[in-house]
Amino acid sequence: MPKYKTKGLDCWGKVKQLREKYYKDYGEAHDRGALRWEGGAWNFDAIPQALEGEVHALTEEPYGASIGFDKAKQVRFQEAAEGKWGCARDLCAYLRNYWGSIVLNEYAFGGPWPHADFIFQNHICCSHATWLQTADEIDGGKIPYFCFDVGAGPYDKIGDRQIRYVVDQLHDGIAFLEKVTKRKIDDAKLAKKVENTYRSCCYWAKVCELNKSVPAPLDEKTMFSLYVLGTLEKSNDAFADFYEKDLYPEVKDRVANKIAAVADERCRMIGDSQPPWGFLNVYRYLEKYGVVSVANLYTFSLIGWWKVNDKGEIVPYPTLKEQGITIKDRDHALWLLAEAELKGKLMWAPFYGADYKVDLVSKIAKQWKIDAGVIHLNRGCEGTAQHQMETKNALAKLGLPVMTFEGNMADEREFDEVRTARMIDLFVTETLGLKKVA
Repeated sequence: MPKYKTKGLDCWGKVKQLREKYYKDYGEAHDRGALRWEGGAWNFDAIPQALEGEVHALTEEPYGASIGFDKAKQVRFQEAAEGKWGCARDLCAYLRNYWGSIVLNEYAFGGPWPHADFIFQNHICCSHATWLQTADEIDGGKIPYFCFDVGAGPYDKIGDRQIRYVVDQLHDGIAFLEKVTKRKIDDAKLAKKVENTYRSCCYWAKVCELNKSVPAPLDEKTMFSLYVLGTLEKSNDAFADFYEKDLYPEVKDRVANKIAAVADERCRMIGDSQPPWGFLNVYRYLEKYGVVSVANLYTFSLIGWWKVNDKGEIVPYPTLKEQGITIKDRDHALWLLAEAELKGKLMWAPFYGADYKVDLVSKIAKQWKIDAGVIHLNRGCEGTAQHQMETKNALAKLGLPVMTFEGNMADEREFDEVRTARMIDLFVTETLGLKKVA
């Protein structure tokens, strides 16, 4: 008999519909006289989305990941980037998928590549600024481009000076947007979009926090499909509503009624970095042994906002409503947006050193009742894969057994599925002492 009752998410169909609509709207935007822009998943999308009229974004990393899920398509797109553009194979796998899509003039969701009206980008990862500069060159070199720097320091070093550094750039970004689009930023719309961003980021963190429960209401494979809306457009009205009004209440109900993601949960696992998107069955294979991936700094903080409280615990960042804050004007809106991103996005902290990642992952391991670690040594992303061996050692010091496997988040040529399955068998049976669930 299973240990716990389980069922699928009631909101599962809705998250799929919202994602499909996002990519369709971008592809068809010009048919309706709407604007299109390119940027990153860590962008402050509330700003361009506050332009007058209809505006649609294409965020680069989720697009690259979508291609990575299709093993045949990812190889074709990456070979186009490598062969026709001379792109090195050790660059970001998402970047190579993205460039290949433009080289082939093929939109992954149907039709030719949809040309953007402008690029609005931020720079935190080593490839972000040049990613879309090069994409523009491949696409003809005519797209207006703006990039702002968010490398102001880790979350515990952020003060007024660092926030103002970013806010001043955002004001420059607004001037750029209004000049190249001939449209004005609507300040009421901007305030709404900033509020939406808070709701998306804070409620995703609240959802992740619920995974402390035993049994875990969500498994990480499912969570990958749920956080994606925030990587597409955090300021989107429907996306923010989904996180606050659909997903969070449902997961909270699952906790109250002990509805498990995996009925035979026996071992709670922490992961690291992005998964190999074309081989997500790795997670289902682990579940055959009752091993459930319940936590990952990447999955929690790619869009989620967090803070470290006075007890040294990681807790969700408060929404504007919870803080009792009403946005006063444009500068206040930009300040609140920059402040929360710089202080709340813990995923940025490891860019400033291994100690931050070791500390944060150790905190998660303790708070989420982790029994073991399985770390994907991801060759496809230098940013999220930083300090992985230091992380492994830190988990081992906590007394947790840890397995690593090599791969690539979006290049199936660098993943050995048979070898990985064999390594899982040995780790789970020999180290964890578990047998497959009957």
